[in-house]
Amino acid sequence: MPILDSHSLEIISRSTEQTRRVGMRLGALLQPGDLVALVGDLGSGKTTLVQGVVAGWGSFDPVSSPTFVIVNVYRHTDGLRFFHLDAYRLNGSTEALELDLESMLDQGPMIVEWAERVQTVLPDQGLWVHLNYIDEVQRDLIFSARGQYYEELLSRFRKLVYGG
Repeated sequence: MPILDSHSLEIISRSTEQTRRVGMRLGALLQPGDLVALVGDLGSGKTTLVQGVVAGWGSFDPVSSPTFVIVNVYRHTDGLRFFHLDAYRLNGSTEALELDLESMLDQGPMIVEWAERVQTVLPDQGLWVHLNYIDEVQRDLIFSARGQYYEELLSRFRKLVYGG
């Protein structure tokens, strides 16, 4: 478990609805080029968080885990696209490179499930989210900013979640 500092924010979610709402607040802030990297075991709430992020970003497309298609693309009402990559079935970073992540990031924000599996080909800067299963309904979400831009994003996100 990472040690919390000024570059991190911890949220204890007490329900799937709360996890989704947290995701919606984050999604409202995302722009093309933004990277959100998710780390967490099966059942830790990654897909639930993504559902909220995509809705908050402005897509009405249904969200499902892209385990079998690798990348889902969600559309925004203004024509932008949001990329949802599931690295679980990738055989390491080489396969991720073949997906041309840079091109996707040029076109829209990207969220990556199982990001630790392809960390070497992801941009150095991003917002990393560690999701931990506490019990049937509770999840521990730790948001960590990597880079100045993401520290500012995390600061705006903190205000949306907690006010102030």
